[in-house]
Amino acid sequence: MISVLQPWYPWLKAMHIMAVIAWMAGLFYLPRLFVYHCQVIKGSQESERFKIMERRLLRAIINPAMMVSLAFGVLLVLTPGVVDWKAGWWHTKLLALAGMFAFHGACAKWRRDFADDKNVRSEKFYRIANEVPTILMIVIVIMVVVKPF
Repeated sequence: MISVLQPWYPWLKAMHIMAVIAWMAGLFYLPRLFVYHCQVIKGSQESERFKIMERRLLRAIINPAMMVSLAFGVLLVLTPGVVDWKAGWWHTKLLALAGMFAFHGACAKWRRDFADDKNVRSEKFYRIANEVPTILMIVIVIMVVVKPF
């Protein structure tokens, strides 16, 4: 643990929360763009516009927000007294967070599929996938705030 971080804890937490909000907003929106992208003809002007929007959202917002979230999250857990390393809530939160990283990676792959005009998934698939980050976010927030076990 790094005791020098303790006075900075409120700032670290604020920065982490802001970055997580940006990350989550992007992860909520990108699959929605995929839903709409499924509705247009491959190679059309609309499809090309979606490719630009998806690329910019991932590279300019989602990826940087994830990195900042991770950086401030690591600083938070290194702050003495923040995490009880033996608590079940902590392990559940980490598992849900791993799911969030996996979903992020899946979104990046799906975006590449669209960029290469190789998407084979349906609009319905992306509508269902759009719910995954919501479920993971609910689990993470409950674990961190309520600490049920």
